[in-house]
Amino acid sequence: MKPRILLADDHLLVAEGIQRLLEPEAEIVGVFADGRALVKALPETHPDLIIVDISLPLLNGLDAARQVKQFDPSIKILVLTMHADQVFVVEAFRLGVTGYVLKQSLSGELQHAVREVLKGNTYISPSIAQGLVEYMNRPTRVGQGGNPGENNETEKTGFDHSLSPRQREVLQLVAEGRSTKEIASILNVSTKTIEFHRTRIMKELGLKTRPELTKYAISNGLITLQTFTPSESSSS
Repeated sequence: MKPRILLADDHLLVAEGIQRLLEPEAEIVGVFADGRALVKALPETHPDLIIVDISLPLLNGLDAARQVKQFDPSIKILVLTMHADQVFVVEAFRLGVTGYVLKQSLSGELQHAVREVLKGNTYISPSIAQGLVEYMNRPTRVGQGGNPGENNETEKTGFDHSLSPRQREVLQLVAEGRSTKEIASILNVSTKTIEFHRTRIMKELGLKTRPELTKYAISNGLITLQTFTPSESSSS
């Protein structure tokens, strides 16, 4: 029986290319352009493996990976992305991802990575593997503390750990230019709840305006310029 694979990439041509590449060896049970649709499809699709980009609208790939693992820890996840920074690799594996491949890699590498991950092995693109073990074993990495004044670079991951997962969701949606009412509808909460989260996020990050939030989200990989779509009511 072929393994069941879900794809999540907001670039249609990329997703179609991945699908054609993997179909001889796998059953592609869904292709989605945003992380929230990916998570919503889990109960109906029952995937063995998810291939996900990091920069996805509505819910970025790493926060989507967190929700996938909460839904079913046995689902394997492979990140396919342009993000080569080690901070993103570290965060991905912290969340339970077992494969990390760069989009600029040769297509044969993705096929090999999929096979390895499905077998229960870990795969990292060779171009980013060098130095990663040393990076992750630093005594000051997240969760291990460290002495004041030390250069604790690994705390500067693409996902600020001072924010809760729900706050990161709100931050991403705000930074994408969505209105308070729209965000409340997406997250199925009240507008007052969104306003509360936005106020807390700004206070936590020391930011005062929506453009500052957007700049922060872009620089930390939560969104890309392509996913920034200002709405006519974005100030509300």
